[in-house]
Amino acid sequence: MIFAQTQPAQVSPLGALLPLILIFFIFYFLLILPQQRKQKQHKKMLDEIKEGDKVITIGGAMGTVNKLKDNIVTIEFKDGVKIDFVKSAISQVMKSQG
Repeated sequence: MIFAQTQPAQVSPLGALLPLILIFFIFYFLLILPQQRKQKQHKKMLDEIKEGDKVITIGGAMGTVNKLKDNIVTIEFKDGVKIDFVKSAISQVMKSQG
């Protein structure tokens, strides 16, 4: 009995790369793009800091911006304690009430 040999179906190179391209776009829109937006918002917030703003550092310390000089921010805490921080160590500016 003679069996006909079937040739394996040929997959086009584009068809083989399509799932990888699709995964890349999913990662880009779900992970990379939102992270870039968050970084831009944080940079904008840091650029808009001014003296008198109440801030929270990445360590969780809350205080008031006393002085700005280039990339250094002097934050005043309770009892008049003043500590210099690198500007990027500020995690958020607290919104004023009112």
